[in-house]
Amino acid sequence: MEDYQLLIDLHNSANRQGPGGDAETKMALDLSMIDQSAPLKIADIGCGTGASTLLLAQRLEAQITAVDFLQAFLDVLEGKAENMGLSETITTLCCSMENLPFENEEFDLIWSEGAIYNMGFERGVKDWKPYLKRGGLLVVSEITWITGSRPSEIQKYWDEEYPEIDVASSKIGILEKNGYSPIGYFILPEHCWLANYYRPMQNSFKDFLDRNGNSEEAQAIVEAENREIELYEKYKSYYSYGVYIARKLN
Repeated sequence: MEDYQLLIDLHNSANRQGPGGDAETKMALDLSMIDQSAPLKIADIGCGTGASTLLLAQRLEAQITAVDFLQAFLDVLEGKAENMGLSETITTLCCSMENLPFENEEFDLIWSEGAIYNMGFERGVKDWKPYLKRGGLLVVSEITWITGSRPSEIQKYWDEEYPEIDVASSKIGILEKNGYSPIGYFILPEHCWLANYYRPMQNSFKDFLDRNGNSEEAQAIVEAENREIELYEKYKSYYSYGVYIARKLN
């Protein structure tokens, strides 16, 4: 079994495929100052199984295109949307976030929680900008240093995992350089990592290993996830996801 298929198996039944929370999604929506009663067209890019997609669909008068490159995640989202009576609001699209089939100025809002790192923050905000209407809003979460310096162990780990990790002022500068006006920023609190993401994942490890015959590949994935969790618990005062809200200027 390919590693990505094992990762699908590990994360497919989870509510979230990365740190986040309903309250934080609502906070980002409120900070965007978007008219929540107006008809909107939204793209949720890297939606996973749709935790944020479903919440946006419940709160807004919107047509939402939920994008992920894994059809298995979209299948879960479609099932949830049907059960919640939201199927007419949400359309799924299985494709790469690097090759989106959208028209210029198609969307009022582009949303992406915990996913833009797959193509890199700067490339993402630059490549997605044409899809936003003038004055449209971008809401993304991105792994972010929350102190000016940090211990070498965690610096080395994240430099290898994601070299674009940086402080919020750098990320905001990238938004400004690429034609956005930043209008809000906050960091995800600890419960978004532990209670909402890591603990449910840890609770699924045994069943995951059993389903996959305790293979070396499955064990390696569990070991890597446990290593990431240990580092977060040790160094959580140095990094988190930053949530960035910005308006397209032109």
